[in-house]
Amino acid sequence: MRVAAEQERSWVLQAQKGDQRAFAKLVEVYQTPVYNLAYRMLGSAEEAEDAAQETFIRAYTRFDSYDPERKFSSWILSIASHHCVDRLRRRKGNTVSLEAIQSWRWIPDKLPRPEEETLQQEQERNIRRLLDQLPEQYRLVIILRYWYDMPYEEMAEMTETTVSAVKSRLHRARQMMAMKLNESETVGQDVKPSRRISENAMLGSF
Repeated sequence: MRVAAEQERSWVLQAQKGDQRAFAKLVEVYQTPVYNLAYRMLGSAEEAEDAAQETFIRAYTRFDSYDPERKFSSWILSIASHHCVDRLRRRKGNTVSLEAIQSWRWIPDKLPRPEEETLQQEQERNIRRLLDQLPEQYRLVIILRYWYDMPYEEMAEMTETTVSAVKSRLHRARQMMAMKLNESETVGQDVKPSRRISENAMLGSF
């Protein structure tokens, strides 16, 4: 559901004054993006639902701290991402279930030929498995950048850090994924050096 910026701003201002109907409109607009972010971070539909509900509760109770000059989407997704990171840190280990990762959709720019599609599907499966191994902060910047196409400045605002720190995390996350991908291809397999996948090749799959 998309709404005009002016309409959204009107709902935000009304919600800040306690208008529950206006806040309900904002929930209607952002419940899917918030749930999707939580699901990709947490890997559980039930836990993602709980996290989404908690996100909107926190937003409603903290509306007095919201700056109307800031994009509402950044603010609500920031609350969701911080809550999900906290949940992950309370877990034992830093993994997300493969069930969730394998459910993500990867949409190519154009329809590939059959042989290209087979290779693409293999790369996508590998990348989904690799995301499972990333610590929560690295996983978050990958999701924000490649699923939400979020600019560095907005990512920095959401994660309460700097643009240079975001770029560093993103670069490190891609390096980790490329390294683990190459390792996984050589363990227990007779893999030719020419099939080893570089960081740039891996990024072409996004």
